[in-house]
Amino acid sequence: MKYKVAFVCIGNSCRSQMAEGFARAYGSDVLDVYSAGTDPADAVKENAVKAMEEVGIDISDHQPKLLEDIPSELDILITMGCGVECPYLPCKFREDWGLEDPAGKAIEVFRATREIINGKVKTLIKKVRNGEI
Repeated sequence: MKYKVAFVCIGNSCRSQMAEGFARAYGSDVLDVYSAGTDPADAVKENAVKAMEEVGIDISDHQPKLLEDIPSELDILITMGCGVECPYLPCKFREDWGLEDPAGKAIEVFRATREIINGKVKTLIKKVRNGEI
């Protein structure tokens, strides 16, 4: 059985899209992966696409999605640090990663955010595989 995981932030244009890309790349055997935003942007940020390309993950075809575009019942909900705007969605496990939004910043900020997300996604998948979630 695969766990349904959603990565949610406000714009669904940077952090949650990178997390979705890593989770699909590393955990497709144990996760059905989604991402969405409470107020989705028009497109995924170019620097998010570039930062992920640098590590061999293509998110160029990703599009920001509404919460209504993902399953309403999740096993795991990961919010990126959207504060009071983070949604409540029913789930078995919830965690907020508290990441600052790199939107509008230099590619170096996207790279730093990417590396944090990479580590957090790997930890999440390890917990799933070990039955800790």
